[in-house]
Amino acid sequence: MKDYNHYDLLRHNTFGIAATCSRYLEYETVEEARQVASLLRTSKHPLLIIGGGSNLLLTCDFEGIVVRSGVKGIVSLSPLQEESAKEEALLRCGSGETWDDVVAFAVNNGFYGMENLSLIPGEVGASAVQNIGAYGAEVGDLIVSIEAVEIATGEAVTIRREECGYGYRQSRFKGEWKNRYLITHVTYRLSTTFEPRLDYGNIRAALAEQGIDTPSAVQLRQTIIDIRNAKLPDPKVQGNGGSFFMNPVVDRAKYEQLAALYPGMPHYMVDAEHEKIPAGWMIEQCGWKGRSLGRAGVHDRQALVLVNRGGATGQEVVTLCETIRRDVREKFGIDIHPEVNIV
Repeated sequence: MKDYNHYDLLRHNTFGIAATCSRYLEYETVEEARQVASLLRTSKHPLLIIGGGSNLLLTCDFEGIVVRSGVKGIVSLSPLQEESAKEEALLRCGSGETWDDVVAFAVNNGFYGMENLSLIPGEVGASAVQNIGAYGAEVGDLIVSIEAVEIATGEAVTIRREECGYGYRQSRFKGEWKNRYLITHVTYRLSTTFEPRLDYGNIRAALAEQGIDTPSAVQLRQTIIDIRNAKLPDPKVQGNGGSFFMNPVVDRAKYEQLAALYPGMPHYMVDAEHEKIPAGWMIEQCGWKGRSLGRAGVHDRQALVLVNRGGATGQEVVTLCETIRRDVREKFGIDIHPEVNIV
């Protein structure tokens, strides 16, 4: 178990914000997670559980304990016959595994369903907390169970997917269960039959440019990677937290009102009564794409991404965020909400 005092968090947040925490703990096994839980039960300091730091904005030094999983391992399991059809398989993954490594492992071994989630930054544990999603897919639809240590008792527990309250970028881990569990493993159910999902965003257009009508899983994954690389900045080059805002879901009446005002407005049907409108499009319509406010700015290729132009503080990013929210609210009558965890 790693245990450090006055720890530098610069390499643990992709925004590249300089900040420290009072104490840093990292567990690599279930037993070490129990030890961490024991330490936390006797502590009166604030707690922050992090993953790879890709969904984290630090606004100041954290005067408390930061905990991170270092649990590794990707194991393929055969589902019980009475629980699953023969064409399905399970992957049990350590919560500290890099998410895209899991997607690569799945595709390379003939397990399908994760392709559209390729290159999303972060780790396995965070995937279950955030219910990460992209290009019409959400990880909550793939999760079978989550193994964790309950901080209050130190007991190892298994939580079924149905208990997690998954919604768009939401789960009980972000709400009533926040700081309740230390996740150690996540098990996903995948298919051994490849059924590509191509009708979201510009996937089909990107495939057509390559002369591909019916892609393999490898081709689809690479196309998703190429699309993301083309519009999202590398945090190693320019600090950012990926998509900063969630795409708002509005009722049918609000959508029709806006569609009449903005012909050709992009949208995605959620259900018969609701539509999802891309936050990035609204931000761009407000004139923010490529602009800066101090040392924080909006990426010039994807308005959904806020970036550190160099030396920005977390508070500068928050100021930019709130200014953009105000402009979107005034122009469209919609309140967009940050997806990142602001601390």
